[in-house]
Amino acid sequence: LAHSPAVTTDNIHIEVAANVTSLQDVKNAREMGCDGVGLLRTEFIFMDKDSAPGLEEQTKIYSDMAKELNLNSSKPLVIRTLDVGGDKPLKYLPIDKEDNPFLGERGIRVSLNHKELFKEQITAIIKANSAETIHIMFPMISMLDELLEAKEIVNQIAVSIGVKIKIGMMVEVPSAALMANIFAPHVDFFSIGANDLTQYTMAIDRGHPKLAGYADGLNPSVLQLIKMTCDAAKKHNIWVGVCGGIASDIQAVPILLGLGVTELSVSIPMIPKVKSKVRELNISTCKKHAEKCMSLATTKQVRDLKL
Repeated sequence: LAHSPAVTTDNIHIEVAANVTSLQDVKNAREMGCDGVGLLRTEFIFMDKDSAPGLEEQTKIYSDMAKELNLNSSKPLVIRTLDVGGDKPLKYLPIDKEDNPFLGERGIRVSLNHKELFKEQITAIIKANSAETIHIMFPMISMLDELLEAKEIVNQIAVSIGVKIKIGMMVEVPSAALMANIFAPHVDFFSIGANDLTQYTMAIDRGHPKLAGYADGLNPSVLQLIKMTCDAAKKHNIWVGVCGGIASDIQAVPILLGLGVTELSVSIPMIPKVKSKVRELNISTCKKHAEKCMSLATTKQVRDLKL
């Protein structure tokens, strides 16, 4: 049933998309029954090179991925703009050494500080969007000014090329979740990067050898931020997805649906399992379960609570 829709027992359709990094990933995801790509990590196109990929090369990569994904039916391809800095440096893009690189020049901050590189990527994405199935989203948005500046660049290029494109932003820092009601009128969708949102909420480096186990996206503090984001999205009639690790966590799926998430972008092997889980669930029951989870004090209590 992997290629059948993921519909809850009370007839709510949940999009189950894939996180990908390559054309082969897109092919594998399509064959596993994905409803689209919820996260294309474009930094892998830029890494392990001596210079940035050019406009034609990028356009072909994005276009080939869109064609592969839409081989049998029209499915959305959500492309995250370059997300480097922090733990992902580029040899040809000098960023000064920082004491706290995860709190420094990374994500959208890099793009806005290197606008020519950013504009070339945006141009390539929009040129590849001839069928208008591609969406753009910005990583690490923490302030409205960043979103508006990046969006203006996209809109100018889209108008010049004559191709429309939907624009979203990642919610991966607490300020974005807390201000979701302010951001929502300016985007077509939110995508919650639960790994980073957890890291920044709990002040735990998700790769820390001793502490990483405590950086669990089902911590009640993180769940409350996800609920804030979903409430703002519903108010402004935009959709909300989750592309972090908890989207692939079967135990987390009913909680996320209960909080108001309508799209789960998961690791490719988990697509059929997540779809199967969604079909077992009732949204009303999920909402009650999520409310209980948010009222708890610890991650363990959330994990121990049975649906």
